[in-house]
Amino acid sequence: MSAHIRKELSNARLDIATGIFKLLSDPTRLKILWALLHGEHSVGELAEDVGVKPAVVSQHLAKLRMSHMVRVRRAGTKIFYSAENDHVLQFIEHAFTQADHIKSGEHE
Repeated sequence: MSAHIRKELSNARLDIATGIFKLLSDPTRLKILWALLHGEHSVGELAEDVGVKPAVVSQHLAKLRMSHMVRVRRAGTKIFYSAENDHVLQFIEHAFTQADHIKSGEHE
């Protein structure tokens, strides 16, 4: 491996990227992020969209927040969640585009 590639793939970057892929290996988290592609949502809205209890959504959102994948906005007593930045949205869009590509058989 060349020095240039080693520099680009530092252990810190690899650890963070590995953590992101592990975090996103959960279907419920992917569903939550998919819903957030369409704008911010409350826990209740996400629970309804994803089809799980609000407590389950809250647990997943806590992990996504700790990993800087989602952000929180408070409006009075309501709490809304959205994607942390456009990189998160693009990453999720690309993942599902790749899934569609594979599913359609275009990968061959």
